[in-house]
Amino acid sequence: MQIFYKYKRVLQLLFLFIFLFAVKNISAQQIIIDTVIFNDAAHHWYDIKEKGAVILPLPGHPQYPASDIRSIANNILLYQKENGGWPKNYDMQAVLSAAQKDSLTKAKSAVNTTFDNRTTYSHIAYLAKAYQVTVNEQYKTAVIKGLDFILAAQYANGGWPQYYPLEKNYSRYITFNDDAFAGIMELLKNITENRREYDFIDKAFKEKLQTAFNKGLDCILKTQINDMGKPTAWCQQYNEETLEPAWARKFEPPSICNGESVEIVLLLMSIEHPSKAIIKAVENAVAWFNASRIIATKVVTISAPELNTTYRVSKTDKMVVTDSNAPPVWTRYYELKTHRPLFCNRDSKVVYSLAEVDRERRDGYAWYTYGPQKVLNQYTIWKRKWLVNAE
Repeated sequence: MQIFYKYKRVLQLLFLFIFLFAVKNISAQQIIIDTVIFNDAAHHWYDIKEKGAVILPLPGHPQYPASDIRSIANNILLYQKENGGWPKNYDMQAVLSAAQKDSLTKAKSAVNTTFDNRTTYSHIAYLAKAYQVTVNEQYKTAVIKGLDFILAAQYANGGWPQYYPLEKNYSRYITFNDDAFAGIMELLKNITENRREYDFIDKAFKEKLQTAFNKGLDCILKTQINDMGKPTAWCQQYNEETLEPAWARKFEPPSICNGESVEIVLLLMSIEHPSKAIIKAVENAVAWFNASRIIATKVVTISAPELNTTYRVSKTDKMVVTDSNAPPVWTRYYELKTHRPLFCNRDSKVVYSLAEVDRERRDGYAWYTYGPQKVLNQYTIWKRKWLVNAE
C-alpha cells in the first residue's frame, strides 16, 4: 500500500502524458468539417460542364470522404488563384489525377475569381477550420490571402461584385444572388466576433475586416427596396454606382427577390444589439414577407419526356397546383410597383405564371421558395429580445 501511494503521483502524470499524446495525435480523418456548402459548385461541375473549366470530371469520378480534411484542404489550395480568390463550379472533394493537378497549377494566374455559387468565402471558412485541426501553415496563409481578396473586391459603398477583378458585364453589379453578399458578411461576422477557428488572425487585421463588415451592413440598409413608399425586401443585384435594382441574366429581372432576401434578413437578425435602422429593416422585411405569401398553393414535379437543350437536359417538369393543406409559399420574384408574382424566359420576356415559362427554365430554376418562413419562425423570439428594448 505504501508503494502504491509513493508512485501514485508518478502514475497519474504518466496517464496524463499518454492522454495528451493521444489527443495531440488524433488524425484529422477522425474529424469532419461540413462540405455541404460546396455541393452547388460540385453539381455544376458534374452535371452542367460549363465552358471555360480548366479540368473536367471523369466518368465515375472518385471523391474524398468528408473526413479526409487534409486532402480536401489541399484541393482548395490548388484551386486558389494568385490573387487570393477562387473560381467557381468545381468539386472540392474530387480525387484529382496528376494531370489535373498540373493543369490547375498552370492556371494559377487566371483571374476568373468570384463569389458566385458560394465561392471564395466558403473556401476561406473551410481552410480556417482545417488549420485548427492540422496546424498546416499553408492553410493559414491561404485564409489571409483570401481575406485580402475580399477586402480588395469591396466597393467603396460597401457592396461586392459577383466577379473580381471586374468584368464588363452584369457581374460588376452588387450581387445578393446565391447568397454571395450574405455569405461574405457571415464570414466577416464570424471572424470579428472572435470565433475560435479564426483566433490566428491578429487584432489589426480584424479591425480592417470589421470596417468592411460595417460598410457592407450600410450597403444592405441602403439597398432595401422602398417601392412606391412601401419598404419591402431586396433585389438579386444592384447597379454598383446608382444602387438601383438591375438585370442580371436574361431571365433575372430587377424585382423584389424573396429568395435572396431571406439570408440577408437572417443576417440582420443575428446582430447583437441592433441599431434602430437594423430593427426597422427587419420589421419592414417581415411585413413584406407576410404580405407577399401565397397560400393553398404547391409546386409539384412531374414526369416528362427528356428534353435536350443547349443549356441542360430536362427530364421532368413542374406545375403549380391548388392544395388547401400546403404551407405558405413565395415566388422568387415580385414585380416592382405592382408586386405581382413575376417569372421570366431566357428571351427576357416577363410572364406572370409558371406555366408561361419555357420548359427548360420552368424545370431548371427555383421560381418558388419556402425560405421566408425561416425568418417568420424566428421573428417572434427576435422581436421579444430586441424590439421591446428599442422602444
